[in-house]
Amino acid sequence: MSKYDVKQEVTDKYSLRGRVFHRLREDILNGKYEEHEELREVAIGEELGVSRTPVREAFRQLELEGLIQIIPNKGAYVTGITQKDVKDIYMIRSLLEGLCARWATEHITKEQLEELEENVYLARFHAEKGHLEQLAELDNRFHDILYEACSSKILEHQLKDFHQYVLRVRRKTLSSADRGPKSNDEHEELLEAIKAGNAGLAEQLANRHMINAYENMVKNGLNEAYGKQEKETEANGKN
Repeated sequence: MSKYDVKQEVTDKYSLRGRVFHRLREDILNGKYEEHEELREVAIGEELGVSRTPVREAFRQLELEGLIQIIPNKGAYVTGITQKDVKDIYMIRSLLEGLCARWATEHITKEQLEELEENVYLARFHAEKGHLEQLAELDNRFHDILYEACSSKILEHQLKDFHQYVLRVRRKTLSSADRGPKSNDEHEELLEAIKAGNAGLAEQLANRHMINAYENMVKNGLNEAYGKQEKETEANGKN
């Protein structure tokens, strides 16, 4: 396997420590590292082509986000996300998505509006064909367009961070064959509110869209997946 040299990235958007942090956080959220797995400074430094210092600094930031726990004289361990964390993420995200939709209604460009319309049209086509993977990709892109249209780099950054957490959570639950089409119907309603310039309705619809997504996850195995995980964590703590 070839080494990934983080120092050779084209963009210099983040400091070296920041780029290591973002790479490790992405790997944790994508499930590359299992919960309770130890993260070794030397091995990660060699993999990313950096010294131990930026890795150690990234560890501290990951601990602040609650993704790892640093135990003195032992090491750094992946902590994962709890069921309460999942609910908190969705409830906070529902409010931020609502604000995003309100601001997007006020600032969206003609090109972004056309891209949203095309997104909804393509999603409807793939829903009729039962193409769930394409629906998921289009769902992600729909939200990305809204984030870009809200004209706030701070809100866009925050929402994209939350979205990364959500992608991992989705993999812990069963997929619902009927959620994709329902989600796209909600996207279409939101699109119509934005086209009409109704910022208040757009905010309400975006907020409800996230709550519906969370309730769907609960319906399709969220409690079971995390209940099992938390019982295993308690059992490991007693051993």
